[in-house]
Amino acid sequence: MLLGIDTCGAIGTIALARCSNDAVSLVAQAELAGKTYAAQFVPKINELLEAQDSVSEELKAIVVVNGPGSFTGVRIGVSSAKALAEALRIPLLAVSRLAVLAQKAGTDAVALEAGRGEFYFRAQSRETLLTPEEIRKQLSGALGVCEESAAQSFREVVLVDPPSAADALVFAMPRLQAKRFDDVAMLDGNYVRRSDAELFAKQGDRGSRAVTAKVQ
Repeated sequence: MLLGIDTCGAIGTIALARCSNDAVSLVAQAELAGKTYAAQFVPKINELLEAQDSVSEELKAIVVVNGPGSFTGVRIGVSSAKALAEALRIPLLAVSRLAVLAQKAGTDAVALEAGRGEFYFRAQSRETLLTPEEIRKQLSGALGVCEESAAQSFREVVLVDPPSAADALVFAMPRLQAKRFDDVAMLDGNYVRRSDAELFAKQGDRGSRAVTAKVQ
């Protein structure tokens, strides 16, 4: 039994699946309402397991989507997945939400709304934060998106449903088979953009240096 976790978007998902040969068979999937991830995470997993007459000890590996997306959602998903992996002593594997979206849309280039007039953009396995204008300059084909706002910002798009935990499990299949897991202790969120706290701290640090330089 495999556990998939994606809490990067406005709605989170948790999925259970079984891995056999070269395929992943979805067993069950449940949604987590936004802003309730921390409270719902463990109860929802237990609920899914109980519905399948299973227990957490039957889980053999965890696949977590570690961003980009909501800072809070990414942190909750990654920290919860790490804690669960350590408690159950099972391997953990992290995947990019942009990479999962690219496989789902069938396009090399994909974009996710990032706010502030910017998008998380992936092309040729490289992930960056760009404006719509910057993305248009790099496009040579259709752009995979999962949000109406993104679809309206570009001409040629492939609009699909938002990536889910089940999609992440399917995407992770090659790595699961190869047993290419991540170091639980070293795993962190794939934020692409730094948090407001980090940005403000850096701006404040620059301001302090400027004042000091002026005084000197």
